[in-house]
Amino acid sequence: MRGDDLALVAELAARRGLDRAGYAALLEGLTPRGEEELFRLARETARRQFGRAVYTRGLIEWSNVCANDCLYCGIRRSNGRAARYRLSREDILACCERGWAWGFRTFVLQGGEWPSGEEDRFLAEVVEEIRRRFPRCAVTLSVGERERAVYRRFYEAGATRYLLRHETADPDHYRQLHPASMSLERRKQCLWNLKDLGFQVGTGFMVGSPGQTAAHLARDLEFIQELQPHMVGIGPFVPHRDTPFRNARAGGLEDTVRLIAVLRLMLPAALIPATTALGTIAPDGREQGILAGANVVMPNLSPAAARESYTLYDNKLSTGAEGGEGRALLARRLAAIGYTLSDSRGDWRPEGAPEAEE
Repeated sequence: MRGDDLALVAELAARRGLDRAGYAALLEGLTPRGEEELFRLARETARRQFGRAVYTRGLIEWSNVCANDCLYCGIRRSNGRAARYRLSREDILACCERGWAWGFRTFVLQGGEWPSGEEDRFLAEVVEEIRRRFPRCAVTLSVGERERAVYRRFYEAGATRYLLRHETADPDHYRQLHPASMSLERRKQCLWNLKDLGFQVGTGFMVGSPGQTAAHLARDLEFIQELQPHMVGIGPFVPHRDTPFRNARAGGLEDTVRLIAVLRLMLPAALIPATTALGTIAPDGREQGILAGANVVMPNLSPAAARESYTLYDNKLSTGAEGGEGRALLARRLAAIGYTLSDSRGDWRPEGAPEAEE
């Protein structure tokens, strides 16, 4: 190891990053003492930027139709058992109506990747209508790889945030997880295009995906350090019964929360969710994510039938505190660890900048 783990944690906090070898050394050599210091500094960093506020986003899983065939995903094209659906414009707007009444001020439209002129027009028109009806809201899209001109159209329609997880920044590992028709370089270029167009950009990766090593994770962190995204979403890999990785080992809670803490020290101003996958693998997974430096939760606003069919992995939670209707329960669970749900849109802001009035 290049230095002890406490020294690497201190260097990460002071410099907002390490080199690839440093990340690998930290991940491979973290001791209980180093982990305690990592979590302490990550919590302090998050609280300096956000206080004890946790931002909410209302997730609308608008379609599980996907052209891709990622080996880990339950809505992959080859899964003939998936019950495919697309929500209508009216369905999506009804989700927003309910979400607004429950206190959500950001809506996230997430769906399988099915780029087409018809779908792109539909999404742009829906975004325009959401912003017309709820002018004080923010709209995030998470619908995969698109041409730069399409991203520009989405931005002009009023979607100012975009989530596109790169999943792994190592080319060989990427090929283990994706079909030959998909390209890591194209995915990265999409992220650069989104950032150049002015989006608040989010990326991220799975923790514990098949074949993943500390060297792969170090490369992920190096890429994120280079990209400087506004949002980073990571979660443990959870297998799906109808994929080639059905028997693969799931990613771990401990590894995921450690990486959340690392990301918080790298990017003090980033919006980092405690993901549904964390809550799926552990009853207090969400809370552990918050205590490691996460500051966003994304309850589900989708209709019940859609929640049952949008199965990226087995046993995905979508009710209780993970459902939009459970906002009060979620608030109580966060209060129990000393945090509050914010009523704001939760826009990204530079480190140290006060939250803008909406």
